Amino acid sequence: MRLEAAIKGNLHKFMEQQKLAAETAVTAGVAEITDRIKNDLRQQVAGSGLGARLAKSWQAKLYPKGKKSMDAAGWVFSKAPKIIRAFNDGALIKSKNGFFLAIPTEAAPKRGVGGKRINPSNFPEHSLGRLRFVYRPGKISLLVVDNLRAGTGKRGGFRKASDSALKSGRGLTTVVMFFLVPQAQLKKRLDYQSVINRWEPQLPQTILKHWPQEKSNDEQT
Repeated sequence: MRLEAAIKGNLHKFMEQQKLAAETAVTAGVAEITDRIKNDLRQQVAGSGLGARLAKSWQAKLYPKGKKSMDAAGWVFSKAPKIIRAFNDGALIKSKNGFFLAIPTEAAPKRGVGGKRINPSNFPEHSLGRLRFVYRPGKISLLVVDNLRAGTGKRGGFRKASDSALKSGRGLTTVVMFFLVPQAQLKKRLDYQSVINRWEPQLPQTILKHWPQEKSNDEQT
């Protein structure tokens, strides 16, 4: 009955309406599923304790931009793919130079010279003292700083000893700043494929949900 009416009326107009309906539904359906995948991936990262910043690294784009199309496609990606992949796969991390990975302890400053994340190369030796390598056969080796004194007040931490403290030797301590390990196995904390598997099969039904509803004869009159 629907096709018969179109043949008697304006077939070209009918086909254009159906094409527009399909473009609208496909684009809206793909956009919804793409957005749901992105949001679930963000929640997965945040829920794993890896932080809001890494969670927001998940982004989404829809193609073609600003147009409705039956060939609409969604792209979900991370701006920190290496970190995401490492925690998704449970990667084995080794030192680039083949020696040790330096893992900072709680006593180490959070930021090094230049404001970047602390590591042995940017450790503030000018204010805390030189790092000293401690090799322990059969155990984890260390990088330590000698002749430090525990800080006072709310800030805590450690500070370089004064000349008078060095002479008296009172309150001086050696502090472990880095643990040195040959490699580290990251625990698998993410599973982005499970999110894709959850939403991808729902695309056809989501497209149908966005299909424009035709008006009944009563509504048209």
